[in-house]
Amino acid sequence: MVFTFILLFAPQEYVPLLGTIRVAFLAAGTGIVAEVVHRLLNRRPLLVPGRELRLVATLVAWCVLTAPFSLWPGGSIDFLLARYLKTVSIFWLLVSTVDSRTRLLRVAWMLVLLSVPLSATAVYNFATGAFIAMAPGRIVGYGAPLTGNPNDLALTLNILLPLAVGLFLSRRGAASRALLGGIVVLDAVGVVVTFSRAGLVTLLAIVALYLAKLVRAGRPGWALASIVILVCSLPLLPAGYAARLATITSPESDPTGSAQERWSDTVVATRLMLTHPLGAGLGANTLALNQERGATWRPVHNVYLEYGVELGIPGLVLFLMLMRSCYRRVRRVEREGAGDQPPSDLVHLAAALRVSLLAFALAALFHPVGYEFYFYYLGGLAVGTHRIFLSTRARTPATVSAEGASSTATGRALSAAPGGATA
Repeated sequence: MVFTFILLFAPQEYVPLLGTIRVAFLAAGTGIVAEVVHRLLNRRPLLVPGRELRLVATLVAWCVLTAPFSLWPGGSIDFLLARYLKTVSIFWLLVSTVDSRTRLLRVAWMLVLLSVPLSATAVYNFATGAFIAMAPGRIVGYGAPLTGNPNDLALTLNILLPLAVGLFLSRRGAASRALLGGIVVLDAVGVVVTFSRAGLVTLLAIVALYLAKLVRAGRPGWALASIVILVCSLPLLPAGYAARLATITSPESDPTGSAQERWSDTVVATRLMLTHPLGAGLGANTLALNQERGATWRPVHNVYLEYGVELGIPGLVLFLMLMRSCYRRVRRVEREGAGDQPPSDLVHLAAALRVSLLAFALAALFHPVGYEFYFYYLGGLAVGTHRIFLSTRARTPATVSAEGASSTATGRALSAAPGGATA
């Protein structure tokens, strides 16, 4: 929890002394060591049984195996130790410790509440004209590792917004609902003012997913009202927003040249992945692109191509399997808990995490963040949610009674069959 707070809020930006003592490293290290000691003392396995941790372990092993053949072997090892293993460690810690409804709700609430300073800062920077010097009209990001530029800020807000919706739907108190409703609106406005094209596309996808859920839930009137509100809000968009969005379908119209560059890099990276199916080495996609299209020192802005160029097709397949497995975990909770009336907070959070995972899957087409915390936080919470749901169902008396009744009925049927119990 402390590490999560430091990761998103970045208190070292306000108290520089905290940066000199590496508070994020201390918090994460303390949590990891405590969990390892706890498991060893209780003679529990270090790895929680499950497909996801095996896939992550295989990904790390593949990174190590391919490092000697990297375009920069030393750089690949440094990248693994300095960045990717940190992300993997937090994923393991989430899977290992988010094992109760209380813990899941605490993490969800913390993530949602920490989105407030992020979105409020985005709105404030836009209102006060705090723009990037080299990119007029683009606001300065929030001073934290995951939100330092406006595109990453929009991505962070987009994957946290569904969690706020999930908590909103699970609450009954007027005060908490008002708070969470305000956070949802503030996060959405924060995404808009970043002027991030990928951010808006992802935000619209999130809105479409929730509108579809309203229709499937038999509330088409609410869906129609939401669409009307969105259409009426269009005149409130900042000046120049439409021109910025037009560059999505017409890259050549982007006066900054970023749309053209990213499309060109996407084509080059795709060709590299197909012609070098074992990859250029972890963290080496920029070097590989430099060799192919000239030294611009730009990474490919696409998570899938990031894995494909660096870890080859095997690495990309492993990552896609990991994404699919995490998604299926929460989809199962949402599907099996759909009959609960009213739906439990676990079901609402599972639905929120499913939307967040889909939002990341779309945003991944536009961001170079394959080894960062964005997906791995969502994935760790998804695995934890599924495990909590299964343990909750196993302890539910109604479930036990139903299973007992089913077993009794089966026994009677077997006894009545020819040959009795032998049959």
